[in-house]
Amino acid sequence: MNLPKKFLVDTNVPKTANLALEPNEIPPELASCVLPCVEAIEHVVNKGGLVIDANGEIFAEYQQQLSMRGQPGVGDRFLKWVHDNQWNLPESDRVPITRNGETYDQFPIHDGLNNFDNSDRKFVAAAYAHPVKPQILQATDSKWWGWKEPLNEVGIIVCFLCPEYAETKFAEKMSE
Repeated sequence: MNLPKKFLVDTNVPKTANLALEPNEIPPELASCVLPCVEAIEHVVNKGGLVIDANGEIFAEYQQQLSMRGQPGVGDRFLKWVHDNQWNLPESDRVPITRNGETYDQFPIHDGLNNFDNSDRKFVAAAYAHPVKPQILQATDSKWWGWKEPLNEVGIIVCFLCPEYAETKFAEKMSE
């Protein structure tokens, strides 16, 4: 797996990595998704590169959806690693973002992003405010597929670990 040097990790990446615990229970449409997510999480834990917000909003979201004990899954180990190492990250990789109602002052202004999911804006705001505009790792949230072009136009690249899944699910939603 070829990951960028710096990146943000959407919560669905460690959640999808946790599916590796029960290989026989992985939904068929996610079968090709789990390994790239496990590899991405292992990359973060072993080599770093993580960017988070200084306010702890991304970490708080991780805490809501993963186990702080660091087990049993790979995604849970990621949460424990972030907890134990967040203050060891370079200061520039703990990006200050300012909440402004349902959005952030650092969220880019672009017509194609007007309906961007409020709960995911913290990832975009942190990427946009960071000096190198790190990529955002995304696994299974197909809504991001529809926002990839407007995000790209403002300098933010979404690295889809499961592009076929995201594209297929997005197309299905658009045809409803």
